Amino acid sequence: MERRLRLSNVTFGYRRGAFSAARRAIGVFRDFTWQVPPGRTVLLGPNGAGKTTLLALAATALPPAAGTIAFGELELQRRRDRTEMRRLIGWMPQAVHAVPGFTSQEQVAYAGWLKGMSRSTAWRQASVALDRVGLRSECGRLTSELSGGQRHRVGLAQLLVHDSELLLLDEPTAGLDPTQRARFRDLVREIGGSRPVVASTHQVDDLDDLFETVVVIVGGAIVFQGTVADFLRLAAPNAPFAAESAYASLVRDPE
Repeated sequence: MERRLRLSNVTFGYRRGAFSAARRAIGVFRDFTWQVPPGRTVLLGPNGAGKTTLLALAATALPPAAGTIAFGELELQRRRDRTEMRRLIGWMPQAVHAVPGFTSQEQVAYAGWLKGMSRSTAWRQASVALDRVGLRSECGRLTSELSGGQRHRVGLAQLLVHDSELLLLDEPTAGLDPTQRARFRDLVREIGGSRPVVASTHQVDDLDDLFETVVVIVGGAIVFQGTVADFLRLAAPNAPFAAESAYASLVRDPE
């Protein structure tokens, strides 16, 4: 049975003004509850809506101030479960940085080792993961020498090396050219056939081709969740760009 990730009554905020007499907490989520859908899900919303924070919470990179985060029977609050959750959940932040002096295979193997794999297994599986993302020929090349699109694929290989059960991708195609975006989408489509994938993005031009579920978040709250077809029905009649029109109906620009 597939494990599902669930955030229940989660509250989280960032601290501001660390050097002032009165520190202020900037709230992002309050009593937020959400369960990751099966299949491929796109997370939409304006800047500051909470998309990146939500993915970081789901990946256990940020601890909630209140509430629970669980992956199947595993709960973040239990130390032993937390380690297992981090092994099973793969998270790719917006920027994939090269580890100085590491080849692409070394960087991917290192990610596997950090997830609890033995060095020999991580090294072997790093080669397999890089092959899956089309970088087998670049195994011995320094990650810092790769193009932006290739580094994104290294980031995806870092998730695949330890066979993540859930993939969380934060703006995975940001900064890529159209050809690189197309290749990356093909990879996500292939990988998402065997495990849930959640990807945040500002690009809505290919929703019906890549994703099955659309989630729109505004001000730390979900204002829409449904199929791509249901989302597109929100578009204005005869709108030339249905996805953009549907999104605009849910997210109003400030005056």
